[in-house]
Amino acid sequence: MPTRRILAALTLGALSVPSAAHAGTRIDPTGSRAVDLVHGFWTLVSEVRGSPDAGDGAQEPHPTPQALAPAPPSEPPVSLDDLSKPITMESRLRAALRPRKGGARVTVPGGTARLGDFSIGSNESVTGHLLVVQGTADVYGKLLGNLVTVEGDVVLHPGGVVSGDILTFGGEVRDEGGEIGGEVRTFRSSSVLRALVRTEPAAPSAVATVFRRVAGVVGVFLTLGALGFGLVMFGRPNLEVVSDTISHSFARSFATGLLGQLLLLPTFGMLVVGLILSVIGIVLLPFAVVVYVLLVIIAAVGGYLAVAHAMGETYTRRRLALGALIGSPNSYRYLIVGLGALAAFWMAWSIFGWVPIAGDLIRGAAILVTWLLGTAGFGAALLSRAGIRPNFAGRLIPPEALTDEYLWATPQFGVTAAKRPGSRTPTRGL
Repeated sequence: MPTRRILAALTLGALSVPSAAHAGTRIDPTGSRAVDLVHGFWTLVSEVRGSPDAGDGAQEPHPTPQALAPAPPSEPPVSLDDLSKPITMESRLRAALRPRKGGARVTVPGGTARLGDFSIGSNESVTGHLLVVQGTADVYGKLLGNLVTVEGDVVLHPGGVVSGDILTFGGEVRDEGGEIGGEVRTFRSSSVLRALVRTEPAAPSAVATVFRRVAGVVGVFLTLGALGFGLVMFGRPNLEVVSDTISHSFARSFATGLLGQLLLLPTFGMLVVGLILSVIGIVLLPFAVVVYVLLVIIAAVGGYLAVAHAMGETYTRRRLALGALIGSPNSYRYLIVGLGALAAFWMAWSIFGWVPIAGDLIRGAAILVTWLLGTAGFGAALLSRAGIRPNFAGRLIPPEALTDEYLWATPQFGVTAAKRPGSRTPTRGL
């Protein structure tokens, strides 16, 4: 044990000093004996610090010793006959030890590949090259060939023989009395190989995947809800105008949004070129780019929230027309209902997305619906100029007919809707 070796060195030092004191004139005047004692003590300490048994908490344990399976016939083998080109050898090992299903596999012609610690006994003689990955190669006997280690050391014990060359990536060679017939090359750092040889993490279970996806969907729509509440609080009239545009001009809004998406990059390019042509424009270019990006984001997010508002308003008012008691209808309620309906598509994918075919179909449907509604919302924001227009765009009925009673009549009672005095005409939000 390293601790016992240190204690032995301290005991030796304690016994040597008194004997030297009683020896009197027998002590070397130059003090060489004391110097040798101190040197031997620090040598033991250095060995203990560099020993693998030192118990370094940061060092990761080596994998269970086992033989590496041979690579498929379609992959080239890794020959260890020539170790004079370490860079070439490193690239070959990187390709052979790349992550794959079932663990690392490598074929060494005329040799052996091992994973984890490997030891050659004092009475053993191994013929052929040896590759040790993520382990220490302890040589007590004879190795008649070359030796290569990846993330591991080579320890030659007394009597150990390596007839060929030694090459280490991410390790060192410690010769404790052995014999090396060839050259020794060590590379202390091998981060690329270290990242490649690591075992791939286990795939998360279906329950963990569902939980992560549900949490992501909830987080996204909670963020959209917070943005929608802020929009209702500070810009409700604009939101209502965009929402009305979607409700009464959906096809026109979608066409405008699709055209706007196609013209985003050309418009941005024209803006940049136009500013570059003037000296003042070059100065204003960074600000113009930031403003352009912000306007696009505001139009996209605001249009999507307007779609949710329109969906919630349509559902709520139809429920009221059927005589259902829903409570006080307002823009906050419309947003909550609409965002809940939009989140239902992604929530279905979160729960059933692990099903091989059905999951892909649900995900495709959710992406398609989100894109359609987002495009319509973006187009409605462009048509209504972000809600600045006094009325929603594309109306086909006169403004005096835009009342709650006209737009949300109750035909189940057979009563023709009539204009109520004092009704607000431009929009219908509360």
